[in-house]
Amino acid sequence: MKKAVFEGLVIDEYDRPAEVVYVGEEPCYVVDDFGFRRHIPSEQVDTQVFAAMLDMIEGHEDLLSTQTAKMLGSEDPFSVAMIENQLKNIDQQMSTLIQTGIPEELRAYLGMMGFKIRINIHGEIIEVEQPGMTADDEE
Repeated sequence: MKKAVFEGLVIDEYDRPAEVVYVGEEPCYVVDDFGFRRHIPSEQVDTQVFAAMLDMIEGHEDLLSTQTAKMLGSEDPFSVAMIENQLKNIDQQMSTLIQTGIPEELRAYLGMMGFKIRINIHGEIIEVEQPGMTADDEE
């Protein structure tokens, strides 16, 4: 059965949490549109979030892999290369995540850190809030 990958992290335009319900076996984020409950297939939202994340990662794999290895305490060249390879092929792992979801503990951690996905009533991403991320003038 499919899962809503970002359950608990999706909010609407007015900062209200989007509930997750199942229509048959299809998980949906529910957005309150002035009393009308709009059901948006979670895969539609989750795919947009992954695309936004891939855009942020693209071109920065070397820096991200070095910093990740440092955080893990494995700064050897083989670990860095392995992490960089995983980042370069991350799009292949997205379909698996859409099927299985991300672990509840990771979702809870992301929520505590302030990670939020803001969507409109049509399920289009308005913003992906990632605390700690800063945009510099060149990017």
